[in-house]
Amino acid sequence: MAPTSTPQTPFGRVLTAMVTPFTADGALDLDGAQRLAAHLVDAGNDGLVINGTTGESPTTSDAEKADLVRAVLEAVGDRAHVVAGVGTNDTHHSMELARTAERTGAHGLLVVTPYYNKPPQEGLYRHFTAVADTTGLPVMLYDIPGRSGVPISTETLVRLAEHPRIVANKDAKGDLGRASWAIARSGLAWYSGDDMLNLPLLSVGAVGFVSVVGHVVTPELRALVEAYTSGDVQKATEIHQKLLAVYTGMFRTQGVMTTKAALALQGLPAGPLRAPMVECAPEEIEQLKIDLAAGGVQL
Repeated sequence: MAPTSTPQTPFGRVLTAMVTPFTADGALDLDGAQRLAAHLVDAGNDGLVINGTTGESPTTSDAEKADLVRAVLEAVGDRAHVVAGVGTNDTHHSMELARTAERTGAHGLLVVTPYYNKPPQEGLYRHFTAVADTTGLPVMLYDIPGRSGVPISTETLVRLAEHPRIVANKDAKGDLGRASWAIARSGLAWYSGDDMLNLPLLSVGAVGFVSVVGHVVTPELRALVEAYTSGDVQKATEIHQKLLAVYTGMFRTQGVMTTKAALALQGLPAGPLRAPMVECAPEEIEQLKIDLAAGGVQL
């Protein structure tokens, strides 16, 4: 049974976009995934996104994706929203992944903008609508033009919000002005997908975060959003400023690389990365230690 949600916070407030742990030989580590998921929920996440880009979804098979969702649901599905990433640049493939996620028991879907083929806005509208029509699950859009090459325009977001199952947007556009207009006009539940902008996006109407740094600072993110929503903006700002070193350090290179390095430093399940991603170099790990320590993270 899915955890309780509201129209304002359909997937909770603090979600971590979870890495996919692998064994030393590169196989899927389902036991490690369950232990990591339990650790993250214990730390304060009320949701996890599985099979996103931070989960190395471009290099996991459809069967592995289903196995991972099933394992995480078994571990934490009774106390956290388990959102399955199903977005690809092939609408029919995304629809099939959505159906599989629903059969597996996922509580919701994350659908990224189709990447590389750069469809026009009408193509984006038809893609997202087709995936949302495929299941009965609530859908979070994922707008990240830095990876996909195409932003979802405000007009398209407003159109998509009319679909009864498209209920949220993960915003990694990095444009507070556009976010302000889209939040006001669409009514979608807005989640920050850019950790550095977690607090600024709350100030224009976001309800929570889908975070990478949540792997190492979930309690702080929880404290930040609770301070802000209770009206203690000064405390929220202090937490934000304390986390700046963590935000910077975790994104000096690709987030999945630094996240797996940070988890390894803490003795948590992570394992190697699948090609074409690579492990952090020794000097990058040393810099990461400095950044995390500056943000108060215990290693």
